[in-house]
Amino acid sequence: MWFRRYLQHSDGFTLLTLSLCAAALGVLFQVDSRWFPSTSLAVIVLFGGFLMGVRSLLLLDVVVAAVLVWELGFTRNPPPGAILVVAVTAAIVLLLARSRGRLGVQGTRGDSMLVDLRDRLRAHGEMPTLPEGWSAEVALRSAGGASFSGDFLVATRSSDGRSLEAALVDVSGKGVDAGTRSLLLSGAFGGLLGSVPEEEFLPAANRYLIRQGWEEGFATVGHVCIDLKTGDFVVSVAGHPPAVQFLSGTGRWRVSEASEGPLLGIFPDAKFVSERGRLDRGDALLLFTDGLVEIPGRDLSVGLDKLLGEAERLVHGGGFRQGARVLLERVASAHNDDRAVVLIWRD
Repeated sequence: MWFRRYLQHSDGFTLLTLSLCAAALGVLFQVDSRWFPSTSLAVIVLFGGFLMGVRSLLLLDVVVAAVLVWELGFTRNPPPGAILVVAVTAAIVLLLARSRGRLGVQGTRGDSMLVDLRDRLRAHGEMPTLPEGWSAEVALRSAGGASFSGDFLVATRSSDGRSLEAALVDVSGKGVDAGTRSLLLSGAFGGLLGSVPEEEFLPAANRYLIRQGWEEGFATVGHVCIDLKTGDFVVSVAGHPPAVQFLSGTGRWRVSEASEGPLLGIFPDAKFVSERGRLDRGDALLLFTDGLVEIPGRDLSVGLDKLLGEAERLVHGGGFRQGARVLLERVASAHNDDRAVVLIWRD
């Protein structure tokens, strides 16, 4: 009765199938050991590691060990290498299975969950559809080319479609190390964005980050709210590089006076710096993380000057289209750091 219930479980059916395969390999070993050597049992163990939990895998290891002993009993000089290969494979697979078991997943489900989380993070970083006369581009690169990054964007339009609100966030750490915090914060900040008044976004995000109690729980944020009817905007920063605005009337890029400010997650009663402005037709607004302009051992202004120079070339080179990607490729100096660019312009 117990055996029948076990077989109805996915692990039970997989264990039975792989055990029969191991037995078949044992028989085929007697037919032709050149094509079906003892080390081929390691393949059975690998399949078991991908498809089963720890307990079922241990049972499969017992079956494989029994088949291996039976095979070697028919050889005059049992090859120790075959035993070593199968044993080492079983040990490694068992360690990986236990690691997955701690998460309550088995097989490739853990990888699928990470892929889904990565896709959700990227979806949060997409700009909403903008009305005619407005355009925006986002470009992000993670340290070492990893799928997860410590930089991310959350953006939304108001329910009436009148305003655009976006926050470019740089979480402490970089690459995969910061990826888990980015996943958590992107959901939290995405929920706050558009749900609280724009002047309350940074204080609310700061309180949330402090409640987490992380040892490396700080982040920098560049936050902007734009009225898509009038072009009026408010940009606020928390430990973040300043926004840069292109003024078509003068043909110049202007660095926002709202710069730096306290980091998120450090001071409970922090006050954040804001600046109001206006985007007329032909104007643009540029947000970026410090990975774009930071040069180890040199002042941040050096990298900022380089960014402004490339942005100037961008204007004279045919417009802002594909500008975020171009600036990311031309300006980024710290290739071992996460970096992100958000470019919003009014046609």
